[in-house]
Amino acid sequence: MSLEQFPEILHLSVDEKILLVEELWDNIAASPKDIPLHDWQIKELDKRLVAHEINPDDVVSWEETKKDILDSR
Repeated sequence: MSLEQFPEILHLSVDEKILLVEELWDNIAASPKDIPLHDWQIKELDKRLVAHEINPDDVVSWEETKKDILDSR
């Protein structure tokens, strides 16, 4: 699949393209069971879950993470 199959998309503004991508992502995220995962991704998620279960207080809030990201710019 390529953008040439949807020429109308090529004529959208950047803002419109971003909105389209958000809509597509929301549509995909609405069916998480349909998102294929590789074995290595499943293993990594399992490893992170075990690490969290061992150390549940070793977390950083979204607010802290977002602030760190924005401060690093």
